[in-house]
Amino acid sequence: MLKVYGIKNCNTVKKALNWLEENGQDYEFHDYKKSGITEDKISEWQDEVGWEPLINKKGTTWRKLDKTIQDAVDGPQAASRLMQNHTSLIKRPIIEGKGPILLGFDSKEYTDKLL
Repeated sequence: MLKVYGIKNCNTVKKALNWLEENGQDYEFHDYKKSGITEDKISEWQDEVGWEPLINKKGTTWRKLDKTIQDAVDGPQAASRLMQNHTSLIKRPIIEGKGPILLGFDSKEYTDKLL
C-alpha cells in the first residue's frame, strides 16, 4: 500500500489523490499539517533525494519567511528543523511505497512508476 504525505486541502495533493483513486491505487494518507512529521521521516527523505528538493520554495510559506531564516537553511539539519516547524514548506505530496519516493504531482510520472 502507498503512503501519501501532504496537506489535505492542498490542490496538488487533491489532484494526486484523485489520480490514485481513479487508477485503483490503495493508499494511506498522512496529513503533516495536522499530525506533524518526525525528524526521522524527514531524514529518510533527505537521504533519498537530498534536502533541497523537499522544500517548496515556490509556496507562500517560504516567501513569507524572513530572508535571514531563508538564508540560514544551508544544510539538512537546518532544513529538517524548519520543515518540522513549518510543515507547509514540505513539497507535496510525497508518495512512498513503490520504489523511490515521488515528489509533487505528475500524471505521466505516476503512470510510469505506480502502474
